[in-house]
Amino acid sequence: MKMSTLLVRTVPIVIFIIIVVFLAIGLQRDPRIIPTEMIDRQLPDFALSELHVEEATVSKWDMMGQTTLLNVFGSWCAACITEHATLMEVSKLGAVQIIGLNWRDTRPDALAWLERFGDPYTKIAFDDESELAIELGVTGAPETFIIGPDGRIRYKQFGPITDEVWVTTIAPIVQAIAEETE
Repeated sequence: MKMSTLLVRTVPIVIFIIIVVFLAIGLQRDPRIIPTEMIDRQLPDFALSELHVEEATVSKWDMMGQTTLLNVFGSWCAACITEHATLMEVSKLGAVQIIGLNWRDTRPDALAWLERFGDPYTKIAFDDESELAIELGVTGAPETFIIGPDGRIRYKQFGPITDEVWVTTIAPIVQAIAEETE
């Protein structure tokens, strides 16, 4: 058998094996886990208009010194309604500060949405131009970042915070941060 014939027969088999290996590796990964490069990095410096009081600002410094949930939401976001009852309950607990990041919205729509569903937030940054959202790598709403008292991003939750997510994921991280700072 000639060398060229051998190559013609073996190259497709090698390519097939490579494809199978990559598919097998891909099937082993959890599709709900989306990597983020922001974990253990400082929250970017920012100053955005406050949703309720346009002349006021919300900045990184509003989150320093305490553990904060930075929750990305919008009045247009159906999944944000799903998590809202849990955020209202978490707000009543007082275990963590919740700051909102109203994303890709209009001020009147966001204010009407909060009037209808309630306002669990200490402050709300209005990010209609996606300034902070882009820096944080936001891909959709809702997303929530846990910010440590030192301003470091400790965790990123993709999707709604349900009661189960709060109990099994978010609350233990908040508790661990509290224990670190004692």
